[in-house]
Amino acid sequence: MSILIPGLRRAVPRLAASPFICRQCLRHRLPRAAPSRILQSLRHASTESQAQAQAKAKFTTRFFSASAVPTASTMAASETATAAAAASAKRRFPETSSKTVAYWLIGSAASVFGIVVFGGLTRLTESGLSITEWKPVTGSLPPLTQAHWEAEFDKYRASPEFRLLNSHMDVEEFKKIYYMEWTHRLWGRLIGLSFVAPAAYFVARRRVSAPVAAHLAGIAALIGFQGFIGWWMVKSGLKDDLFAPGSHPRVSQYRLAAHLATAFVCYSWMLLVGLGVLRTRRLLADPAAALKLAAALKSPAVAPFRRSVSALTVLVFTTVLSGALVAGLDAGLIYNEFPKMGLGLTPPRSELWDKFYSRKEDASDLWWRNMLENPSLVQLDHRILATTTFCTILALFAYSRTGRVAAALPKDARKGMLGVVHLVSLQVALGISTLIYMVPISLAAAHQAGSLALLTGVLVLGHRLRVPKSTLTKVQKKLASTTMPR
Repeated sequence: MSILIPGLRRAVPRLAASPFICRQCLRHRLPRAAPSRILQSLRHASTESQAQAQAKAKFTTRFFSASAVPTASTMAASETATAAAAASAKRRFPETSSKTVAYWLIGSAASVFGIVVFGGLTRLTESGLSITEWKPVTGSLPPLTQAHWEAEFDKYRASPEFRLLNSHMDVEEFKKIYYMEWTHRLWGRLIGLSFVAPAAYFVARRRVSAPVAAHLAGIAALIGFQGFIGWWMVKSGLKDDLFAPGSHPRVSQYRLAAHLATAFVCYSWMLLVGLGVLRTRRLLADPAAALKLAAALKSPAVAPFRRSVSALTVLVFTTVLSGALVAGLDAGLIYNEFPKMGLGLTPPRSELWDKFYSRKEDASDLWWRNMLENPSLVQLDHRILATTTFCTILALFAYSRTGRVAAALPKDARKGMLGVVHLVSLQVALGISTLIYMVPISLAAAHQAGSLALLTGVLVLGHRLRVPKSTLTKVQKKLASTTMPR
């Protein structure tokens, strides 16, 4: 150690003074070096990010304070607008009606079909004049005591039908025909209630479209009018001055035809509206196929066939009305052979144009009164109309199976045409059998039911040959909405 001391003393003066200065003092003495370019860019980026963050913070504060954070007035206005939109949506009718409405309409039409057949049975059993008063509300209940039955029987004994036809009848026999007519009237009331109440519900709940709602209102009014027509018809059989002296008591054939025609119109209306609702929904389910069907039905080859079916509908309805005149005049009880009427195809001219039915001195009403009041001519007219209807349907069937019509006609329309041929064949057989066997109750009721079935077939056929413009517009909108790019 003593050896190193002299060497250290000689080296100390040669050392620089800087190593013995602290780093803090040295930093203050030395000039600041310029920052590097990388450091400058990092500082610049940091400054820009801070500015952007401040700008975003200001925008966020302004945006949320103005719109996203609702005030009490904003929330109230929003709730009011939502409630108003919901109320407006409830008030509006939908574009399509519910399927439940369609099934209900078809069921109502089936009920009308049934009451038409039962009404024919009521007429055939001579029960229609057993109730001599019309009480829409209190008449819903039958007589409940023996005294009430005696009172009703006394009213019936004052009628022409009892004096001229049923003078041998007692109270127990009277009850049978009374219950027939009472059931017929009760059925009519039930049809009215089962239609009006659901119709009001469907309209109030907006389960139907606006056009269907208008149809329901019209049908409801027609049902009420039908009740009035029914009593107006029955009333005609309670007076002696509405039929010839000594003749069989019956209601006016004009009023009977009006009553039956109103029932047929009511049935057809219900049926077509119900089928229309189902078809609209079916077409909207497949818009592409619906447009193809509409294009096929617009074919020039189909148009004449469609017009012919429309004319056939009028012909069938006219034949039904002529059958009502036959029933009202009991014209089916004469000339009970077919195809002849007596010695020839028609009765003698003097019998067909009998002056007995004319009520004017100049005989200006001879032709139309014989056509509507002369049993012989009324039956002949019904035969001619029925034969014309049968031949027209066969001709239309042959037309639908030949040429361009067969190629252009849709499959369901061809099936509908074949169904009409089957129905008219059955109806002709029932009509001839009813005539030959002198109008037995079973055949006569079946013949009346067959007339309504034939009208149904023709209506369904015509329905299949048309796509309403309103339905086509809905289909086009549906197709446009499904093909629109999202």
